[in-house]
Amino acid sequence: MTLIVTIIAFAVAALAVLVGTVLYKKNVHVWLSGYVQWYFGIAAKERKDRARKGPTHVMFCFADHFEPAWGSPPMSVERERVDTWMMKYPEIARHFVDADGNHPKHSFFFPEEDYRQEHLDKLVKLCQQGLGEIEIHSHHEDETPETLHTLLQNFAQTLRTNHGALGNLAGEINQPRWIFIHGNWALCNSRADGKHCGVDEELEVLKRAGCVADMTMPSAPSETQARTVNQVYYAHDKKGGRGHDFGPRVGEHQERAEDLMMIQGPLGMNWHDRSRGIFPKIDNADIRVGMEPTPERIDRWIKTGISVSGKPEWIFVKVHTHGAPERDWSVLLGEPIQQMHEYLTTRYNDGEHFKLHYVSAREMYNIIKAAEAACEGDPDEYRDYLVERPPMLVEKPLSRSA
Repeated sequence: MTLIVTIIAFAVAALAVLVGTVLYKKNVHVWLSGYVQWYFGIAAKERKDRARKGPTHVMFCFADHFEPAWGSPPMSVERERVDTWMMKYPEIARHFVDADGNHPKHSFFFPEEDYRQEHLDKLVKLCQQGLGEIEIHSHHEDETPETLHTLLQNFAQTLRTNHGALGNLAGEINQPRWIFIHGNWALCNSRADGKHCGVDEELEVLKRAGCVADMTMPSAPSETQARTVNQVYYAHDKKGGRGHDFGPRVGEHQERAEDLMMIQGPLGMNWHDRSRGIFPKIDNADIRVGMEPTPERIDRWIKTGISVSGKPEWIFVKVHTHGAPERDWSVLLGEPIQQMHEYLTTRYNDGEHFKLHYVSAREMYNIIKAAEAACEGDPDEYRDYLVERPPMLVEKPLSRSA
């Protein structure tokens, strides 16, 4: 009996070590506690509340870290990457419409360090077809708050002046407002080695430069992943960086001057596709080769139910990709993405149980603010609620299919 007990104890200990090692390598320890609290707290309560609210409105945002200069290719390759999207993306998008008659939209988060006027001119033409909007992406290192503020503010003005991108808050004049994604995921200097950022006080810098919300998360399995998961919340800087780790949910807390809205995409476990036999893969809402947007993943994103407190029937699904490099075109410009939109527009747009709304990053922010203000009606009414359409879309209104 003693030998059996010893063997069992050894097996349990070995299993615990193995599980701990795997979790640590994937940095799951960073966000596991937050995930458990969300799953058994917010998610459990709002699943019940949502069932009593009538149709669920699904705001679907595709955040594209669009980097034509990825890998430092010759300019001819950069041009080919952008031109391919100009040709193939509209061909796919025009086959699908949401409950409001909008086609799928990409929010092109363009890296400021790789600015090329000709690339942005082409993206503007895509956006003017009702197929997306332009936002700000940045890979930076060893910046100070002052240099980062200048860098971002200048890029925002360039996008506005040269391309008519980025809208104002209602009532403001030529003060571009924008959404941000941090390169290398290193928001708030969140890498342990301090690389790819350098600014602990990044949220304050972003807001002062005109940013209204951040869409960097989820970044798992990176160590930069926030400890809060599957939420829309307000965060502000703290000493030592990682100010994005915690903050009160939108809807439970009035925004303060030092707060920046954090809009997270769904993060969870994929138990259908396990590595090493027993361990689930992390699903961080990334779409690329090897992480195709299958119906099972889409269902999981919807069930995550990211919402504003008090408005569980409006849910926000932000997925992301790196669309410009050729390596993932077979998914992003091929059959898998068409199947994704086919599934979204049938399974989640029946008008009775679900209504689908393709939104840009700006529109998602606006609808979140409307939800925070307890606005009623259809989310489509609030696409331009606070941050107005950028001039490039005012001059050529978004196309809508009947």
